[in-house]
Amino acid sequence: MQILGPDPSLFAARVAGALCGALVSLAYMMPRGAREATARAVVGIASGLVFGGPAGVALSQRMGVTELLTPDETVLMGSAAASLAAWWVLGVLTRIADRAGRGPGS
Repeated sequence: MQILGPDPSLFAARVAGALCGALVSLAYMMPRGAREATARAVVGIASGLVFGGPAGVALSQRMGVTELLTPDETVLMGSAAASLAAWWVLGVLTRIADRAGRGPGS
């Protein structure tokens, strides 16, 4: 009988990529407080888990390295990229809301 569940190694690659993307993002744009850090971490990790596969496939095709990467590497790369992108987008939106007077710092 066939098991109808996600491959554990691909799931581990998704989790690792999402966490790494969120951690690398800390080096570039530090959150201003615990609330912002928590929100951005949750969104980054969730985005990495959800969009890791499609983002990895799109990136590997765009870079022309599809044949050189294993499925685990593709998912890891995509999860990290999706997490990093989500972290940055949410951080930028928070800064815009602060400047417009609608954020927590106003």
